[in-house]
Amino acid sequence: MMRNWEGGDPGVINQKTPTTILLTPEGHLDSFGFTARDRYHNLTPDEARKWMYFERFKMVLHHNADLTKDTMLRASNGEMFPALRVFALALRFFKEHALQQLSDQSGITVINDDVRWVITVPAIWKAPAKQFMRQAAYEADLVSPDCPDQLLIALEPEAASIYCRKLRMYQLIPEYPERLPLQSPRYSLPVPINDGLACTDVRDDVARPPFDLPPDHPLESKIKGTRYMVVDCGGGTVDITVHELGNDNKLTELYKATGGPYGATAVDDEFVNLLCDIFGHDFIAHYRAKYPVGWVNLMINFESRKRSASPYKNNSLNVSLPFTFIDYFKKQKGGHIDSVVKRYGNKEICWSSEGMLRLSPHAMRCLFVPVMEKIKHAIGDVLNNPDARHLKFLFLVGGFAESATLQYEVRKEFSAILKVLIPTGVSLAILKGAVLFGLDPTVVNIRRSRLTYGVGVLNRFNQSRHPSSKLVHRDGVDWCTDVFDVFVHEDEPITLGDTVIRSYTPAKANQMVSVIHIYSSDSKDSAFITDPGVRKCGSLCLDLSDEDADHLPTRREIQARMMFGDTEIKVSAMDVATGRCVRASIDFLNK
Repeated sequence: MMRNWEGGDPGVINQKTPTTILLTPEGHLDSFGFTARDRYHNLTPDEARKWMYFERFKMVLHHNADLTKDTMLRASNGEMFPALRVFALALRFFKEHALQQLSDQSGITVINDDVRWVITVPAIWKAPAKQFMRQAAYEADLVSPDCPDQLLIALEPEAASIYCRKLRMYQLIPEYPERLPLQSPRYSLPVPINDGLACTDVRDDVARPPFDLPPDHPLESKIKGTRYMVVDCGGGTVDITVHELGNDNKLTELYKATGGPYGATAVDDEFVNLLCDIFGHDFIAHYRAKYPVGWVNLMINFESRKRSASPYKNNSLNVSLPFTFIDYFKKQKGGHIDSVVKRYGNKEICWSSEGMLRLSPHAMRCLFVPVMEKIKHAIGDVLNNPDARHLKFLFLVGGFAESATLQYEVRKEFSAILKVLIPTGVSLAILKGAVLFGLDPTVVNIRRSRLTYGVGVLNRFNQSRHPSSKLVHRDGVDWCTDVFDVFVHEDEPITLGDTVIRSYTPAKANQMVSVIHIYSSDSKDSAFITDPGVRKCGSLCLDLSDEDADHLPTRREIQARMMFGDTEIKVSAMDVATGRCVRASIDFLNK
């Protein structure tokens, strides 16, 4: 059912649609993706002040350290709206769209119960962000809380890794373009018509393949038993993970997922900074607030230029500024834009005779430099880790990996160390891998914990190990308080299905609910929940209500089993006395 999305930029094939959503003034869904962008662009200024337009809202789940169900998003018109509602409306749109496409193409009516849904998230997202996505799926009626297994949360670099191992040689982008002059295929000339770089492109039939193997040869035979890195460069984040493909076709994670907010939108941020340097921060801020539609249009124009930037081309790129931008600048500053651009004093940037902001190839490359350096440093940090030694391959995937500039920089930096492999249709690698993950969720059998998780407990005081500040006296016994009882350590390998078992006794005989606070840390060495970097991240909730409460022992023992080896942290519990299951859940959104 995969197809190109309607709308988008002229001349650009769009296999993905942007994370944009348009809501009516009443808060109802109007449209999503390119349709939302185009409809918002066609609103009058008065309408745009009432309608709510959200773009790149997925990143709020990464940046918000105190994410809750009540987290709010700011629309382009300045209005605040519940983030959970925005995500739920987006997921409901995808559900209805997918079911309609499946029904149309199969000739039968496909209902929601027939589908196992897979939502992909960055691997560097923490537990609250993953739970937020699951809660949004419940709100969207994608799945029911009573059937949680109908929804799988897949980690994006894992999905890409699952897909990449199934590739064949012809599905890889060749390593280096061979510079061939443009000639007539029928009447070859002894002298090239033009041998400039502008005539050069990366073509499968003239470039060197990554391996000296037949085009239909499976890549899996080359990578089985080896270690490799997956670098997932998306719009907002970059995820890096290291895998080993065993002879049993199972994947083992060798180093915890790492990365950061180094996606394609960082290039947009650099362009915005450039506009602020040229026209002034106050003017840009006022223009964005007064003409939100014009600002969206400006960034759309830059997006098409950004996607066409290539180190193999030496032509300048023109960015069209909206009429409202030019007119508002004249009214506010009383001058012409071309004179302001000249005063900026950068010979690589000028105002063209066509009335556009012209960026030279060097100026465009400068916008990529900061994020490129962060990506290369992140990859280098992983390569320098002892657990990530002896890597043979680097798979570059994700929407940002479509950029010829990014491909060139990564290959130039790391090709001497390991072989860089880039699939054709690189932006769809995660989508296709997510489908394979949905068919076999056990394909990754060992993962690494991103954080240290545990609870705060009392231990018998040991004078040689415990500080006196933690000493408390209870019933004539010396106890050490705030001890960090660790469930799993940061970067610890965990096999799928492994459980951590702890037993808890309710404080009161008739207690109906037991709530145990969970703490997390970036460090393996945290000893107390009061140590720097240790923070409360969630709660373990045990439902102790029972119809036969009168026949239960006074001191109940509840055995909790926690599983950290899956893409989400899961928990189950049992009453030891009766052998019955106790309803248990971990809540990371109500801290």
